[in-house]
Amino acid sequence: MSRPLPADERPFDDTPIHTGDLPATPVRDRNIGADVWIEAPSSVLRAGDDIGGARVAYKRRLGPWLLWRAGPARRADARYVAVLADDLDVHHTFRLFPDGSGDGIGPSGTRHTRFRTWKEDLIGRRPETA
Repeated sequence: MSRPLPADERPFDDTPIHTGDLPATPVRDRNIGADVWIEAPSSVLRAGDDIGGARVAYKRRLGPWLLWRAGPARRADARYVAVLADDLDVHHTFRLFPDGSGDGIGPSGTRHTRFRTWKEDLIGRRPETA
């Protein structure tokens, strides 16, 4: 078995893909671009617009959420977008800044400054209802 490629070295696979075909676990040999995701909502397609037009890549499923990232993986100007797999209009974002700080609101309504706690908020959670 070959060693996984670092996230920023993985080539983009431009094969069109449907939501139901997005893998549950991280893809370690390539990136799946949001621009080839057939049902992609604009919240994902435009996630990198204000950070240099970074291409948006699929990362994995987290509970009921599909996780995407625009920008590099570490100490970078990046944005993560989590989209509810069965309602693509529902999403949450986490902004990661080059100095390592971050900001995002999870489905619980809690504001997070650490990516890890934002991600934990996503796992097994659906959005709070009024």
